[in-house]
Amino acid sequence: MIKHFEITVYGKVQGVGYRAAAGKKAELLGLKGFVMNNFSGSVYIEAEGDSGKLTEFLSWCHVGPSFAEVENVMFKEKPVQNYEFFEIRR
Repeated sequence: MIKHFEITVYGKVQGVGYRAAAGKKAELLGLKGFVMNNFSGSVYIEAEGDSGKLTEFLSWCHVGPSFAEVENVMFKEKPVQNYEFFEIRR
């Protein structure tokens, strides 16, 4: 079953390669959507795909790349948007 998650990651997650690592992980799992920095210092992600792969990605978001210091991850399920690829936005 295809699902769509909106994910916000808080902590030291900007300037540490979080977006690039999230993009690689999402592509590895076959997910579609995008990742971008928020002005608040958090990282915002919309990801969709197989529910099992999405759950695996969400677990990864709690850890992130080695230089990240994730403090909190919030997510909610939303309607599927039918993205065609996963994009790293500025």
